[in-house]
Amino acid sequence: MPDSNDATLRTEQRDSGHQKLPFSVRRFLRGLSHDVGRRGHLRPQHIAIAVLVVVAGTWAAIEIHSRMTHVSENDARISAKLIPISSRVAGWVTKILVSEGDQIKVGQVMVQIDLRESRLRVRELDAQRLRIQADRTRLRMEKSLTDSQTSSRYKTRQSALNAARAAVSSLKPQLDLARANLARSESLFAKKVIPRRQIDEARTTVRKVQSDHRRAIAQLQQAQAELQEASADRARLEVIEGEIEMLRHQESELEAKVERQKLDLSDRTIRAPIAGVVDKTFVEEGQYVTPGQRLAIVHDANQIWIDANIKETEVRKLHVGQSVEVFIDAYPDDEFLGTIATIGNSTTSEYALLPTPNPSGNFTKITQRLPVRIAIRQKDQKLRPGMMVEVRIDIRGN
Repeated sequence: MPDSNDATLRTEQRDSGHQKLPFSVRRFLRGLSHDVGRRGHLRPQHIAIAVLVVVAGTWAAIEIHSRMTHVSENDARISAKLIPISSRVAGWVTKILVSEGDQIKVGQVMVQIDLRESRLRVRELDAQRLRIQADRTRLRMEKSLTDSQTSSRYKTRQSALNAARAAVSSLKPQLDLARANLARSESLFAKKVIPRRQIDEARTTVRKVQSDHRRAIAQLQQAQAELQEASADRARLEVIEGEIEMLRHQESELEAKVERQKLDLSDRTIRAPIAGVVDKTFVEEGQYVTPGQRLAIVHDANQIWIDANIKETEVRKLHVGQSVEVFIDAYPDDEFLGTIATIGNSTTSEYALLPTPNPSGNFTKITQRLPVRIAIRQKDQKLRPGMMVEVRIDIRGN
């Protein structure tokens, strides 16, 4: 009797516990109990269903736990600075020295554009500059020669002018004295004090001094004219100096043209701006390229990161420096770790080409996403831009 009562009690407790389960589960358990009681063992389909229930429950528990402790995103990608290599000049491509996938160094020649015409233009401008330098040298020599010639001539004319002025200055008192003596002689001759010979001598002296004085004045005027002519010759020096200055400006202009042409010449040899990998080339030898045309794309394989767009409702759980588990689709068996480097300040919709205003009042709320950049190290050159990755960010430390 005690055993029978205990069995009855356990049955009642089991039935009362079953009443708390969903109807479908209670039905499955009753069928399973009936089958066991009738056959003494479980059917295969019941075993399979039981396994599926256990697996589903375990998976659900793991998923719930993961969502509570991690922020996940399966639409993330590896990114890098893809640098387009373009041409600054127009011309025919003569050589392509790299191929897709090549490792390149800084300054390595990638593409060669025809440089014959540009090189000839540099030589032409150099010849013009040398001609201008020769003209400047000739004008300097002419200036020096003119300076020496006009300087001595000017000094001679200045000395002659000074002598003429001195002669005029010295003859003026003599003329005044001769005129005074003549007047006195005429007065004495009228009084019959002196003979006519003396008055004739006085008159002759006056005429002689007047002649010398007029000759001195003429020489003074000639000396002044010759000095003005010498001054005009000296003015030629200023003209020559102006020509030299003009040639100096022309030479500066030509130097700028030469530098610009040399820049054009150097731009026809296109070199790698970084050490990295050639992702793609877009031209072939013999093709004519124009300024700004894209020739190739390169990137630094060691400077990569992951761009993930995280829901705005989960961004509050993130901060810079958090550890990130990275699962790369291409390498499912490899483990990668990263850290959050930056968290975007604007949602991705703000950069859309088509804005999303709501003037009509119709509104469908959509959870926005913010860009999150995750720093990750390169591993055996496996990681390449554009690869799809999944990220799991541990938020238990918040």
